[in-house]
This record gives sequence, structure tokens and C-alpha cells, in this order.
Amino acid sequence: MNSEPFPAAAAEAAERLAAHWRALAAAELPVTPPGAPGTTLKELPLTAPEQGEELAAILDDTWRTIVPQLTHWQHPGFLGYFPTGNSPASVLAELVTAGLGVQCMMWSTSPAATELEQRMCDWLARALALPERFTHASGRGGGVILDSASSGVLVGLAAGANRASGGRWRSHGTEGRHRVYCSAAANVCVPKAARIAGVGEPVPVPVLPGTHTMDPAALAERLDADRGSGLTPAAVVATVGTTATCAHDPVPEIGAVCAERGVWLHVDAAYAGSAALCPEHRRVNAGLEYADSYAVNAHKWMRTGTPCDVLWVADRHALTDALGAAPTYLRTAGPASDAVVDFKDWQIPLGRPMRALKLWYVLRAHGLEGLRSAIRHDIGLAASLARLVADEPGFRLVAHDLGLVVFRCDSDERTRELTQRLSEEPGLLCTPAEVDGRPVLRAALGSPYADEASVRRAWAVVRRCAAPAR
Repeated sequence: MNSEPFPAAAAEAAERLAAHWRALAAAELPVTPPGAPGTTLKELPLTAPEQGEELAAILDDTWRTIVPQLTHWQHPGFLGYFPTGNSPASVLAELVTAGLGVQCMMWSTSPAATELEQRMCDWLARALALPERFTHASGRGGGVILDSASSGVLVGLAAGANRASGGRWRSHGTEGRHRVYCSAAANVCVPKAARIAGVGEPVPVPVLPGTHTMDPAALAERLDADRGSGLTPAAVVATVGTTATCAHDPVPEIGAVCAERGVWLHVDAAYAGSAALCPEHRRVNAGLEYADSYAVNAHKWMRTGTPCDVLWVADRHALTDALGAAPTYLRTAGPASDAVVDFKDWQIPLGRPMRALKLWYVLRAHGLEGLRSAIRHDIGLAASLARLVADEPGFRLVAHDLGLVVFRCDSDERTRELTQRLSEEPGLLCTPAEVDGRPVLRAALGSPYADEASVRRAWAVVRRCAAPAR
């Protein structure tokens, strides 16, 4: 491997990225690409080159062929889905991580990487004011960095199913008797994880009237009815910050129901959980004393590049009992074996990169106060957008919480027309959704380049697209 050209190519890549970020901040680039499906495919050769090419030429092709056909998630006009964060500190850490090229499945395969991940999970647990039992320092639970909240749900459900079956899940599966429960507002990753874990589609729990949150009394009734029918409730998934409206399931009441019946409680706080960095938003932590597992996507709202989901468990042994695998070639040998953490037993795959370095860089470069300021900034921008919606004739503010604003027009037909017109706007992206059977549009603030001016520009585009055709 010839490393001679690397420093120059790395410096050139950094310059190009810095220029790209400046262009995003100035809204000089579109949010969505102009090309039709197949545009990039036409530019790419059908076969790999026989001879190696210069890194500089590959960089040129990246900005000529790839970048123009990307949807720019960091753009101030990108208000879709939930944010996907980034920052120079995160990018630098990814470069170092890739360059070191270590594999961190066990403590023995990368001791410093494992211990850094333990400490970063504890740093973040304390910054979010999570129960102490979720820390590695407690000796009871601990955190692990996964690729996504989807993996966090899957890992939590696997642990819950294994515990509910008395360990038979590992050898016999659920045998068709185990059930998982969530509300209709839960993210689609929950039914997907439930299918993979072998428990089938989750049992839908009704929502409280006038809300989009799970009804604890209905949950208790369904758990008891299923148990009375010979079924085994394995896990309940509560959501803090649902995708459609950022609703918060009543975790304290749900947790009490689960604790009384011995059912695993996984709390999916992929988006909203980051808000707990700010003391004034610690309401999102209510009821976590009942949780068996809890997950937050640091890559959504902590200026950390994807992927970086952090999953905490209150009982690490419940997790490793479900997912542990230790043939001779995957054991930490010697007296250290009982004193270390092997993260391969905390996730689905065995192999894993060094995931904690970018969280370490981000937490040190920004500091907790820097991350709090960014979250508060985004929440303030969302409040500004919500006021614009509420004050505009012909629009209805459907929901507003934290950095998410959900709105519609005064008729379903106009909302659908607006959605279609916005889909053709290169400078703005909102996500269509459905709330209470009616079409809506979601706008989530989170770009590091968004400000009051970009919010006003975005709303001007919405108003223009909503105007009736002449």
C-alpha cells in the first residue's frame, strides 16, 4: 500500500469539503438533485478499472459525478425526516478511524477502542441524566454504540424475548407464543425488528383519546388477556418522539405496567432523547427508571455523523445471555476474560469498527454546552416556523414539539397539491406523512446552517407552492 499520495489527497478532500459546507451555508446548492433516475449510473463505467488511478482524479470524479446527484441532508432547506448531524470534529474522527482500520469485536482485538466506548457511553448517559444503572461504571448495565435505532430495537427485543422464554429463545425461538407491543405511532423499524426477532407483527396498542400516545390501561388489558390465553408478552416498545408528530408515550405509566408483569420495556428515543442534554427538556426522561433498554441516535441531534446510535441496558447479562457467542477463537484469553467487555455480544454482527472515536471528538470539540446551544437553536427555529404556520390563513398547525413542526392546509386536497408541488422544489424538502387519517407535511429543524433567514425562505416557498394556480 503506497501512502505517499495520501497527505496531498487528504488535504484536497478537506478543502473541497470546506468549500462544500460554505456553499450549503449560503444555500448555493439545491437540496435535491436535478437528475432523473439512472443519471449517476450513466456516468459510471460498467466494470472496475484494471489499473490503479490517481487519488486526485478520483476526487475530481467524486465532485463531478457523485456530489451533484446527492440529496444534501446538511442543507438549511432540508427539513425532512429527522436531522442527520455532522461537524468538522466528526469528519476528522471518521478519517482517523478509517485510517487506523481496527476491528473492535472484543476487548482483546482493540483494548483502547473498547474502553473508550465504555467511557463515552457513560459520559453521554450522565450528560443525558439517565439512571446510573445504565452506566458501565455501575457494574450492572452499560451502553454500546450501534449503527441505528433500528438495531437498538432489534437488540432490545431479542433480549426481551430471551428473558421471557427463560433462555429458550436462543435454541427454540419463540415457538409462536411470544408477543411484542407498541402503538400505531411507533416507527416502522419496530415491526421490522419484531419480524427479525421471530415474534411476528407487534400487537397494536390503542392510543389515548385526543393524543398519539399509547394508552397504558389498554396495554395492561392486552398483556393480561394475552397471558390468559397462553401467550407470553416478551417486550413493549415505548416511543419518546414519534416520527409523525414527536409525541411522547407516557413512559412512567407504561413502565409501571411492564414492571408489575415482568415485561421487558424498550424506550426508543432516537430523535427526542438528545433534548435531555438541556435540563429544561429533561421531561423526555420521565419513567426511565422502569426501562430495560433505551436508545438515542447521537447522529440525529448531536452534530455527530451517521451512524452513531447509543443503546443502554440496565442489565448487561440479559443482553449477553441473548446475543453472546464465544467459540475458542472469539474469547479473550487469560485472567482478563471476566473483567472486560466484548461488544460483539452486545449487537447482532460480530465485527464492528471503532465507533466511539467520533463521539469522543465531538464531545470534546463542542463540549456539552456547545451541543446544548445547537439543540436550543434548532428548537427556537422550529418555534419561529410554528408561529409562521399558525399566523397564516389557510394553514393549520397540527403538531409542534422540540424541533419538529407538522402542518397542513385547510383541506386535504390542498395539502396533497402542496405536497406534490413541494416535491418539485429543489431548494426545500419536507416529509409527507399522515396524522389521524389526514395528509400533513413535516418540517424538522436540524441543519447546522439553518437560521431565521433560512426559515423565512422556506416558509416563503411553502406559501408560494400553496397558492392556487392562476
